[in-house]
Amino acid sequence: MEYFFRFEQPWFFVVSLGAVAAVIFFRWKWYQPTRFRYSLGSQLVADKKVSTHFYAQFLYFFRVLVFVTLAFLTGKPQIVDSRSNIIVEGIDMVLALDASGSMQLQDYGDDDRSRFDIAKEEAVRFIKKRPNDALGLVIFGQVALCRCPVTMDKKILTELIEDLSLGDIDANGTMLSMALITAINRLKSSACESKVIILLTDGEPSPGDVDPEAPIAIARKFGIKIYTIGIGSDQDGVVYNSWGIPMQKPKVNAALLKEIARQTGGRFFMAQNDRDMRSIYNTIDQLERTKHESPLYSRYFDIYVWFALAIILVLLCEQFLLATVWFGI
Repeated sequence: MEYFFRFEQPWFFVVSLGAVAAVIFFRWKWYQPTRFRYSLGSQLVADKKVSTHFYAQFLYFFRVLVFVTLAFLTGKPQIVDSRSNIIVEGIDMVLALDASGSMQLQDYGDDDRSRFDIAKEEAVRFIKKRPNDALGLVIFGQVALCRCPVTMDKKILTELIEDLSLGDIDANGTMLSMALITAINRLKSSACESKVIILLTDGEPSPGDVDPEAPIAIARKFGIKIYTIGIGSDQDGVVYNSWGIPMQKPKVNAALLKEIARQTGGRFFMAQNDRDMRSIYNTIDQLERTKHESPLYSRYFDIYVWFALAIILVLLCEQFLLATVWFGI
């Protein structure tokens, strides 16, 4: 475990602290307390009969401390455990997302989102429902790339998925088997009893891809289930490009996806819209769970509560002193 301190909103703290410092400076420079003149004032001073109680300075320090602490809290202080292992109840998963050019197609006229947009949104929704699972992300087109290793940090994973766009990798291909091998490589060292790959694609492997039997054999060796999702249609169809020219619409190789899922103990699904996709993820959400130790990256502990309690304690002390010890001074 490696701990360090940080502000989640450091500029809020800097601005707030600057404002407090400015107010203190102006008060010190120009503020003058109210003074009253008495006929015997000079004589009282000469006889050293004027009160020199320090309570005013002490209370002023209390109030400055409160404002400085409030400025400190605006930055949202945190203790960060940069990496630790925790016992969680869940499974290790890798989402393998097709980022080929055909994923930009829109299947319905009343929905202006592309297949890729729908896939991203439903993947994020699924991730948020799996707080106890470690997940990773692989994207593939002409190449396969691990975009995020298996992690418990859902915030980072969600941000990475939301920032994805077609064109981040070469989209002129669908290296499906290479994507599976890349995902398997991220799961093979997992100590978790249940390991799952969720593969989503709208086409079939491109020429030059690895024989699908290779990732199937490797997945079976490491006990990895593969759930396959075909998005779009497994029937022949026509799509029109931006110039109105009809083109052959890519179709899902349902037979291959079924075989991959069957041989690895997973299941095959077809999704034609966001409702189908959500239903599929809900079904996968019912997977078995098992306790295991998993690396948690950048675990954050908010500590502002303790400083808020300190502020309350300081204010209570001030009021207690004014109401008792220094009452009437």
